[in-house]
Amino acid sequence: MVSDVRVRFAPSPTGLLHIGNARTALFNYIFAKNHQGKFILRIEDTDLERSTEAYIDYTLKDLQWLGIHWEEGPDRDGRYGPYCQSKRLSLYHDYSEQLLQEGKVYKCFCSSERLEALRKEQLSKGKMPRYDGRCRSLSEEEIFKMEVAGHRPVLRFRVGGGSIVFEDLIHRTMKFESEGIGDFIIVRSNGMPDYNFACVIDDHLMHITHVIRGEDHLSNTPRQIMLYQALRWQFPAFAHHPLILGSDRSPLSKRHGATTVSQYREEGFLPEALLNYLVLLGWTSSSGEEILPLERILEEFSLTTISKSAPIFNRKKLEWLNSCHIRKQEEDRFSELLLPYLEKAGLHVQQADRNRLNQISGVLKENLVVLSQVGEYLGIFFDEKFSFEDETKTILSDSGNRETLRTLLNVLEVSPEITSDVVPSLLSQLEEKTGRKGKGLYVPLRAGITGKIKGPELVKTLPLLGKERIIRRLKMALQIN
Repeated sequence: MVSDVRVRFAPSPTGLLHIGNARTALFNYIFAKNHQGKFILRIEDTDLERSTEAYIDYTLKDLQWLGIHWEEGPDRDGRYGPYCQSKRLSLYHDYSEQLLQEGKVYKCFCSSERLEALRKEQLSKGKMPRYDGRCRSLSEEEIFKMEVAGHRPVLRFRVGGGSIVFEDLIHRTMKFESEGIGDFIIVRSNGMPDYNFACVIDDHLMHITHVIRGEDHLSNTPRQIMLYQALRWQFPAFAHHPLILGSDRSPLSKRHGATTVSQYREEGFLPEALLNYLVLLGWTSSSGEEILPLERILEEFSLTTISKSAPIFNRKKLEWLNSCHIRKQEEDRFSELLLPYLEKAGLHVQQADRNRLNQISGVLKENLVVLSQVGEYLGIFFDEKFSFEDETKTILSDSGNRETLRTLLNVLEVSPEITSDVVPSLLSQLEEKTGRKGKGLYVPLRAGITGKIKGPELVKTLPLLGKERIIRRLKMALQIN
């Protein structure tokens, strides 16, 4: 057991929370819980033009909805705050000044035009783009003249020679040659810290023991290790997990469909289902089971068992998992989950109707893949939403089907109220009187009673509709020409 584990999730509030980033947060959260450690939320908002308070709020809400909770963060201060980088600028300034005084970084005045031309030249020669060190040896006089002329420098880190080697908890031994990196920027010309520099300062001062992130950050790690060494600090353990890919094996993006947590929440995916699926992308339970509550995941998950291969996002698999989690819901809770979608459809369920809503929820659990689909079935149970679909009108225009409905109408008019106990015998009578079974009987019945060609089982639906409503709908169906 690793002691005093502290991990962090550090999103940039420049957009809605991507499910790939949510998966990273989840891996960190599970690792912290497995080791009785702490999960820290840090907001990396040094991109002042694109970062907004609204996106911070959305990120916090999405994480909370998923069931990911933090011990320290922008809304829950701790010993090592503040937890927004925009409020830590003085810290970055102090450490950059220290490195400048020690000669480990230097001022660079190269224009973006020169750097772009250099990049193109190097690429044309088949070389990896890297800074050529033009400003490495500027004299104090040259620097003074450039600054007096109004040129604002960036600060570049002096990269030395040799190899940078570290042990990754997923990829094992990783080795990078410093000559392929080039002197990199740690402070931009506007005075804002670059990602790698601010990240190192924050991770050290916040006592982060393990950095768990996507493998797109692998190229950042040697740069960060160099900064740790320059500041004479011990660097944390690293774990870089593969990124989620779309069906065409390119990074998951909007062209593959929904990519943000909020989109899946609005569509009606359950948080436990999305969480379950994100963990399964690149990891498999030793039991082989796939429908896993968070408690089981916490017991079995290990970073060392994450696959090194990039997982492919499969919408159908997520939908299947969601339908499984829906069926496991208690009716009371499931009714509460459905309420926002009912209200969006214009139905305001009063407290007195909750018992009936619970019964309806119990019937619909078998049919819903996502909660928003409840709108497709509202007409079955609520008269104000009832209508006959075009396909059912075709079915109801058939003379044989109309005769079946007349037979049912005659039987109902002399039958007691429809209850769960009565339905089996009622259907048996219809089979006997009409000579129809299976689809020949149930297709016209469903069409005439629910106005739809598909839906929950009629055996469970009929008692919820009641005798009077069914008779009224049958008479409406028989008036269709």
